[in-house]
Formats: sequence, structure tokens, C-alpha cells
Amino acid sequence: MATNFSTDDFLGGKLRVKQPKKGYRAGIDPVLLAASVNAHTGDNILDLGCGVGVASLCLSYRISGLNIYGVEIQSDYAALANENGKLNSIDLNVINADIAKLPDRLRQMQFDHVIANPPYFDGLASTSSFNQGRDISRILNTPLVDWVSIMALRLKQKGWAHLIYRVDQFDTLFPLLIPRFGSFVLTPIVPRAEREAELMIIHMRKSGKAAFRIESPLCLHKGLKHIEDASDYTKQVEDILRGRGALTSWQKK
Repeated sequence: MATNFSTDDFLGGKLRVKQPKKGYRAGIDPVLLAASVNAHTGDNILDLGCGVGVASLCLSYRISGLNIYGVEIQSDYAALANENGKLNSIDLNVINADIAKLPDRLRQMQFDHVIANPPYFDGLASTSSFNQGRDISRILNTPLVDWVSIMALRLKQKGWAHLIYRVDQFDTLFPLLIPRFGSFVLTPIVPRAEREAELMIIHMRKSGKAAFRIESPLCLHKGLKHIEDASDYTKQVEDILRGRGALTSWQKK
């Protein structure tokens, strides 16, 4: 009997992740985001819009002893995230809730790190794809200012927030971040050399005072174009995708 789910390898098979065959399917974005988080054992982590839990799982694999809480508005995705935690013997606390209506237990907590990959299309201006899971993950129905405010409210003083976001939407996002965060570090992500960045990872600190920085771009693929039917990730990215590397060099000692 056919199933609506697949079980896929992440980190070179070190993690097994169950996710819908249709709808939002995690790719490399949450893996890169998780690899960039400068957390330490014992830290409290909040993953907003966690989907099936890929970012949280990858982060837990790299750094043991984290206390991770995920929030996901889609009940089926939240259930899968909890199932994926058990599948990989990783303790995830995933709550099915709207980030704008967090349960009391989370509103009473402060976190060392908050991670998120917020939707980036305006729900009023976007056309539905007739695929509800995918639409909810990519269309912004909760206002972006609410995402930013919730991240700031839930962070401890000097805590870090980490986002992966589209470069062409940064002009909308950045004015919302400035009043709430500082110590910005941006890492552009380019598909190949001589190509423009499409995504960026944004690190920012609550009450941070360090100067704004833009890191050298992270290049995903070798060469100027795809030549053969085989993986052509750069060594740095290949190491991250196989659970052998991190992207935390952005944090200056």
C-alpha cells in the first residue's frame, strides 16, 4: 500500500527523517542553518516553524545535551517532528502551535538561541499552489514583524537569533531587526562562483553592540555550471551535509 511519506537520509545517513512526499520537503537550507548555530551543551534552543524537525535534529547531532523546543503550526508536521526525534533517539520537544500564540510554558522561558526560516511570500499577494503544506511553509500569514518580535522576546539578553532568508526580501526584514538586535553577521549563500546570492544566513544578538559584518559568501557548488550528473558540492558544503563540518567561524573570539 502506497504511503504519503518518505524516509530520507540527512547528514550522510546519520539521521533518518520522515517527511511528506508532497508539500514542504526539507532540503539543505535547515542543514546549513543548523551548522551555523554557535550553541553549547546545556543551551536552551527555540526552533520557530520547525517543520519536520530537520534543523533541530542536525543541531542536536552536532552538539549533544541541548534542550530544544520546536514550534510548528501544522499538526501533521509537528507530529512528524516528534516522531523523527524518536526515530533518531534525539529528545525534541515539539509543540503544535501558532508562533503568535505560544503556550504559557514557552512564554515563561528564555532561550540562549532562537532559529527560524520564516516564510517570505506575502499571503495576501501570493497565489496558492493548491498544496497546503507547501503554501503554509512559504507564504507569510503571520506578519513578519511578529516573527521578529517573538524571537526577541524569547531570547535571553545577549542571546543569539539565527535566520536563513532570501536576499531579495532582506530590505523588508532588516528594518524590523534593527530596533531589536545588534552585532549582525551576514553570510551570503551563492549557488556557484560568479553567481549572485539568493539566500543569506543572518546572525544577530539581543543587546549586541559589535559592528555589522558581512562574511565571505558560502559557495554551494564547484565550477561555473553543472557539467555532469553527479554531486558537485564544494568540499566545505559536502562536509556540512555529511555531518563533518560546521559554519561557526563567523563568530569572532
